[in-house]
Amino acid sequence: MIRLASWIVSSLVIAAIAAWVISLPGTLTLEVAGWRMQPRLGTAVVLLLVSAALIIIVWSVVRRVLGAPRAMARRSAKRRREQGVQALSDAVIALQSGDPARARLMAREAQARLPGSGAAKLLEARADLALGDMPAAREHYRALIDNERTAVAALTGLYDQARAQNREDVAITFAKKTLALAPQTPWASQAVFDDLTARGQWAEAVAMVNTEQAPSREDKAKKRRKQAVIETARARESEVGQPNAALDHALTALKLLPDFVPAALIASRIYINRGEARRAQSLLRRIWRATGHPDVAALYAHSHPGASAVERLKRLREIIDMPPPHRAAGMALARAAIDAYDWPLARAALEPFAGPDATQGVGSLMAEIEEGQSGDQGKAREWLARAMRAPRDPAWTADGIISDEWEPLSPVTGRLDAFEWKVPVASNTRPAALPPAAPEQAALPAQSEAILPLAPAENAQ
Repeated sequence: MIRLASWIVSSLVIAAIAAWVISLPGTLTLEVAGWRMQPRLGTAVVLLLVSAALIIIVWSVVRRVLGAPRAMARRSAKRRREQGVQALSDAVIALQSGDPARARLMAREAQARLPGSGAAKLLEARADLALGDMPAAREHYRALIDNERTAVAALTGLYDQARAQNREDVAITFAKKTLALAPQTPWASQAVFDDLTARGQWAEAVAMVNTEQAPSREDKAKKRRKQAVIETARARESEVGQPNAALDHALTALKLLPDFVPAALIASRIYINRGEARRAQSLLRRIWRATGHPDVAALYAHSHPGASAVERLKRLREIIDMPPPHRAAGMALARAAIDAYDWPLARAALEPFAGPDATQGVGSLMAEIEEGQSGDQGKAREWLARAMRAPRDPAWTADGIISDEWEPLSPVTGRLDAFEWKVPVASNTRPAALPPAAPEQAALPAQSEAILPLAPAENAQ
């Protein structure tokens, strides 16, 4: 309603102005090439406006005629661009749909309609890679390296190609080049980091981790754990040859992860070998209270080299109460009691855990108790039979491989921090590759085998 009223008022105003102009008194004299005209002033104004309108119309027509070729060229370029974009879209869809031949055809069509399109060239290279045409893919990728906008994408393709051909050294070279161009590229950082850890270049690896950005609390926790694992790997590697350096690395790892069992075991073994049993025991008591890990209890019992079995049992009773608070404690105490021939204590330590849910470790220890205490071979065989069918005990496991001790890398995938203390789901057992033992380490026990089905300890690492 308001728009209609506004239109009516505007029309009336324009009509009033036009009537006023036409009714203006006076004449206008025009002389052109001997022609003389004397129209009224209002009529002259109207004729002037009409002439201006005609000139504008004529100029518009002439301009359109003169610009027709350019307009046709623009429309043609626009159409070619639309067709090129459609070809790019079809190439992406074909590549994702598992039709690399059509993807390559569409990528070439896109290049024909979009000259200089880096995306079309990348798609063609990807299609060549999917088709197994490695030489063509390599040539396309190398041609794109010189362009700053496509260099990282081209290096990514070359990296994937090298990995597909199992040329790991070449792949790492491309990853390093990518990292030099774009330091925040995730796949390149991970590839270079994995290569450093696989080669055991722990100093370079930890330096690389130190430069990582960790904006969130979760990222900071992951960074600390990665640093702790690398420091523990360095300590493990130098434990025999350079015990002082190994101790520094282990303590650094414990500062980052206070309850990290592998680092605590290394530091404690070094303390014991140096004759600093009190320090080792203090550290082991703290880790035992935090994790309840059986390897910690075993090392605590042997913290005085040359101690008798009775002395080891007495020492273990310092950190394990009766009845044992969890299965790991009960099994550790039972193992020490069996070694000391204290059969009643061994049986009492395992009694709370010898029910229907007894694990393989409990069954094996009960078989030893039955045979050692009363010589009852029947009951011993019965417990061994139960142990064969019983649930497994937690162990150091990575990618289906069970190891006697923690290792920094998975033997299958080479992944850092792959070993976890948990119940294994596979039966592949792999003893850890241990460094040659130093003379003062000869008295220390090997890391205990999988024991601990304890909830707090299973996830401690």
